[in-house]
Amino acid sequence: MKSSELQNIKQRYGIVGNCEALNNALDDALKVAPIDISVLIIGESGVGKDILPRIIHDNSPRRREKYFAINCGAIPEGTIDSELFGHVKGSFTGAINDSPGYFGVANKGTLFLDEVGELPMATQARLLRVLENGEYIPVGATEVRKTDVRIVAATNVNIEKAISEGRFRGDLYYRLNRVNIQMPPLRERGEDVVLLFRLFAMEMSEKYKMERVMLTEEAKQMLMRYKWPGNIRQLKSVTEQISIFSKERTITPEILSRFIPQDRESTQLTVVKQGGAGDHSFESEREILYKILFELRGNVNDMRREMSQLKKQLDDVQQSGAAAPVAATQLAPISPIAPLTPISTAEDAVAEEYVEPAPEQENLNLNDLERQMLEKALDRNNGNRKKAAQELGISDRTLYRRLKQYGLDNK
Repeated sequence: MKSSELQNIKQRYGIVGNCEALNNALDDALKVAPIDISVLIIGESGVGKDILPRIIHDNSPRRREKYFAINCGAIPEGTIDSELFGHVKGSFTGAINDSPGYFGVANKGTLFLDEVGELPMATQARLLRVLENGEYIPVGATEVRKTDVRIVAATNVNIEKAISEGRFRGDLYYRLNRVNIQMPPLRERGEDVVLLFRLFAMEMSEKYKMERVMLTEEAKQMLMRYKWPGNIRQLKSVTEQISIFSKERTITPEILSRFIPQDRESTQLTVVKQGGAGDHSFESEREILYKILFELRGNVNDMRREMSQLKKQLDDVQQSGAAAPVAATQLAPISPIAPLTPISTAEDAVAEEYVEPAPEQENLNLNDLERQMLEKALDRNNGNRKKAAQELGISDRTLYRRLKQYGLDNK
């Protein structure tokens, strides 16, 4: 393909990058577009596989017909056959009308089946029949229907391994894989990473009226050394985080290291941080532990109150004498977690009772942690109790009670 033609395609579809592997993938898509056979696109999650089926359709004889993109992994297994092949009225609960399905609606057009490796085995058999002779049977129907649909599929799983494990049909794979196109991962695209960062930073600047972030030369090198396991999707997320949380608009390696792992060989996903070292971040293991302990403490306190209410009700039942069994069954459930089982005797009640520890048995360190969490939450939210309660995952009323308990209600 001529360079000018390639640039026109990139401009038309908003494709950024100049690496050879990307150019080859675009060239292959344009070559196969006029030839009406199935295509399989292979690449990791987040590399932008969804752009190639659109290019194939728009440059094929079917370009004036319908185009549908379907994420096979997002459709529940119980309804995917109905979604793809349609159904007749009354074939299952909720089938109040006939439905043609995607293969019926997209007749003469193109279907892009994303994450085709997630299809159930029964659905794979139906798809194989469509690919072989264009025939399918809607759910609940008895007559065969015909369709003329071009299939472009994509997957991020190792299909050959899935075949050996019995999770994918080999005959379907060879029908889909008449032509395959490889989309390169971001880590193999060199300076395209910097170009994409610049694009996402510009989009954030224009959309939210903020100053655009820019990379130093050292930061660019660091960006290209990182492995990007989440590919373009991850890079966009990192760029947006930097645009929002970084006070500095010239990004150095020190700033960049707060948003991506410092190990250049790492393939782990981004650790989200909010701002600099002085700002709040849940990356700290101690901070996470504090939050868990705080929530656990709140749950225990709530349980104590519920058990105290239960004990009081049971005492009232015991004092009522013969009417106890009847009254016990009329008790309203104290907790929404599960209804109470009627208790017929006081001895049973004692066996089930939670004994609240004496004040001197309280763990003072846990009290200190809880108090610190309350103070930090209030400081981070400038004294706004509603926001502090939301951050801690408790109600406004519970927060007020804890503040009063620790003498912080005037803070």
